Amino acid sequence: MELRDIEIFLTLAEELHFGRAAQRLYVSQARVSQAIKQQERRVGGALFDRNSRSVRLTPLGQQLRDDLRPVYDSLHESIDRARLAARGTSQTLRIGMIPTLTQELRPLWDEFRSRQPRCALTIRYVSFLAPFSQLRAGEIDALIAWLPVEEPDLTVGPVIHTESRVLCVAASHPLADHGPVSLEILGNDHVVATGRGHIPEYWEDAYTPFATPSGRPVAHRLPVANFDEITMLVSTEQVVHPIGRHAMRYFARPDITYLPITDAPAIRWAVIWRQDNYHPNLQLLAEIVRERGPLDKA
Repeated sequence: MELRDIEIFLTLAEELHFGRAAQRLYVSQARVSQAIKQQERRVGGALFDRNSRSVRLTPLGQQLRDDLRPVYDSLHESIDRARLAARGTSQTLRIGMIPTLTQELRPLWDEFRSRQPRCALTIRYVSFLAPFSQLRAGEIDALIAWLPVEEPDLTVGPVIHTESRVLCVAASHPLADHGPVSLEILGNDHVVATGRGHIPEYWEDAYTPFATPSGRPVAHRLPVANFDEITMLVSTEQVVHPIGRHAMRYFARPDITYLPITDAPAIRWAVIWRQDNYHPNLQLLAEIVRERGPLDKA
């Protein structure tokens, strides 16, 4: 499999939309479709379930994505290190991101690169399952994660972004025409998605609360393994799910509606790093974030 074909596959696995994947890669949708069909013939099975309404990874596609992602990232880091060595430096700052905030945070990355042109800045996606494992393993230098973070070996840096929350429901759901909602609605026997994996308990309650503001229990919770599973369950009316407002921009779908939540606290995203990591450019990144202040997306 050619490197470009791997990049096409991994991009489509993130976007789950042929048009958005093509835009990110600066190629035609036909080129993306052709590359995926060639890969499926090569491996002997379907990598994506797709129809006129949605694109989803098959179990085979998920396995291939999980196997290819670290190899692809490592290859690019090796190329970056070689390029920097040719320019007389070997510095690289590796940032992991849980949220899809690439456009919102672009000015921050541009400012960092302008101040430290001899340091390669690499940015990669990190799943909300086992969110700190790559940080602790030294595979990334810093992580953009939602607060709170209460880990004794990790340093919580400045807040980089804040945003309001919305409720993700199926376009066919009775709530879809409701307009703004209260968290109290989660106590009306609605099922919410909850993470299946090594997710901190304090995240569970902060992100998908166990009780409404008045104390009514949110009793029905369905474990999920990834965000693809959340959108599938939401679109088929099996769950509703509170999420950050950025999902309206990056995960717009005809079968999903986002409703503003009127009484949910804002989500705050911050820069997190290991206490024993003395990377020379981490403090510069934190300084830039403090100077700019958090981007507020109401």
